[in-house]
Amino acid sequence: MSISRVIAGDYQGQLVTVSWKGEAVINNSIPLNKTTVSSYDLVNETQRKSATSAVTRAAIGGFLLGPVGLFAGLSAKSKGKYTISINFFDGRKSLIEVDDNVKNALIKALY
Repeated sequence: MSISRVIAGDYQGQLVTVSWKGEAVINNSIPLNKTTVSSYDLVNETQRKSATSAVTRAAIGGFLLGPVGLFAGLSAKSKGKYTISINFFDGRKSLIEVDDNVKNALIKALY
């Protein structure tokens, strides 16, 4: 599991998590929602596959279904890492690097 955090700008080095309310927050105290965030932009998206998972799925798929199963196993689910630029209403700016869970909570809160 990757660690989501602020990588540049205001709040640099602080963790970004999903609260018990399902809301993305910085340092467990700064909510990322419509009352605090004026805009956001997805700067970069990196997809990576779990190598162990892909090899295991390919082996099982190849054994059970032959070449088609081998290909299906190698196309294992990707895990995303996203770089998002956040602009706050108070003029602060942060560049955050987050995983799928935080990205989804952020988009849901800002929709």
